[in-house]
Amino acid sequence: MNKAKEFTLGIQHLLAMYAGAILVPIIIGGALQFTTEQMTYLVAIDIMMCGVATILQVIRGKAFGIGLPVVLGCTFTAVTPIIAIGTDKGVGAIYGAIIASGIIVVLISGVFGKLVKFFPPVVTGSVVTIIGISLIPVALNNMGGGQGAEDFGSSFNLTLAMVTLVAILLIYRFTTGFLRSISILLGLVIGTVMAAVLGKVNFTPVIEAHWLHMVQPFYFGTPTFDLGAIITMTLVAMVSLVESSGVYYALSDITKEKIDSKDLARGYRSEGLASIIGGIFNAFPYTTFSQNVGLVKMTGVKSRRVIMITGVLLVVLGFLPKIAALTQIIPTAVLGGAMLAMFGMVITQGITMLAPEIVRSSENAMIAAVAVGLGAGVAFVPNIFAVLPEWISILTSNGIVCGSVTAILLNIVFNMIGTKREDSIQAVPVEVK
Repeated sequence: MNKAKEFTLGIQHLLAMYAGAILVPIIIGGALQFTTEQMTYLVAIDIMMCGVATILQVIRGKAFGIGLPVVLGCTFTAVTPIIAIGTDKGVGAIYGAIIASGIIVVLISGVFGKLVKFFPPVVTGSVVTIIGISLIPVALNNMGGGQGAEDFGSSFNLTLAMVTLVAILLIYRFTTGFLRSISILLGLVIGTVMAAVLGKVNFTPVIEAHWLHMVQPFYFGTPTFDLGAIITMTLVAMVSLVESSGVYYALSDITKEKIDSKDLARGYRSEGLASIIGGIFNAFPYTTFSQNVGLVKMTGVKSRRVIMITGVLLVVLGFLPKIAALTQIIPTAVLGGAMLAMFGMVITQGITMLAPEIVRSSENAMIAAVAVGLGAGVAFVPNIFAVLPEWISILTSNGIVCGSVTAILLNIVFNMIGTKREDSIQAVPVEVK
């Protein structure tokens, strides 16, 4: 394959994951009320760290890198917990928790294959479903123009959001292959262009942004280490590892490269290292992007060199704040329309993971019912357990943690104590991010 073709394919992989990559910092930065300058940095550093995390995985060293054509980015699994931690404990606690959870992942990477039995599809499916449900209010608020906006719920904002959503649906319905894989990105472009034509786009962030900047560690401040925040992010990391395992096996099958426990350990270790570096540079934890797996299967191109090019391009973009600032011209309502589709897909992925488990046994149905009900309930009514002692509130004040712990404990009670079941890591479904 010539270099020009490899470069083109690398850009194609970048476009396939770009919308998912930039939405995470936009949502989190908006929720934590970051300034325009801070938002530009957050998007830029996230793009760069997606590249660093991807490169760490594509290589195959003695300790790090699974050596498969996998692209990494921040999963939506982390969005709600990060916002909750930042709101309650401050930005420093976010990055302290990300760094600590990354260290824990590195330390347990060699034995995670044994721990995975505590995260069967009925558990991970419940967690993903809770996360998706808790994200929907974010999408609806943005569709209205943003919580607290003077024109919240105006006909213009709702029209803009629906045009974006309809554009995404039409592209998804009437195209195939690569165009379908970037339907969210194309929908964002269409919605933004419509808003620009109507004079509703503010180009100031792009005009004021520099062409080049240097990244710096602890840009948003010194990390702090809160036990509850660390537990939250560690649970998120473990769920991501289980889902990444599915991606690893899918790529192993596509590329016809067999992987064993040592390969998996290197893959897990790389994700942990990426999270540590992400925390230091005030980005996010990173995990595999499954849409790029579909692109590998569709194109038949299995070269790690192509993904390496994608990683390098992402790193380069991270040093160009002018490019990162382009994300800030997207109107809030346009983001809301795209978010509804993406977050809805998170819910359907959780349901897809749960459906066969619920059919398999009434015990699994009860596990999912209680875990999802309690997790989603706490997400919407966070003060319900406020009267409990502080050491217990670590597990009950966050819907995802509460639902995760509930699912894990109920799975032990119903499916592990007094029963003999064989759990296979290869049976883990692949997450749609």
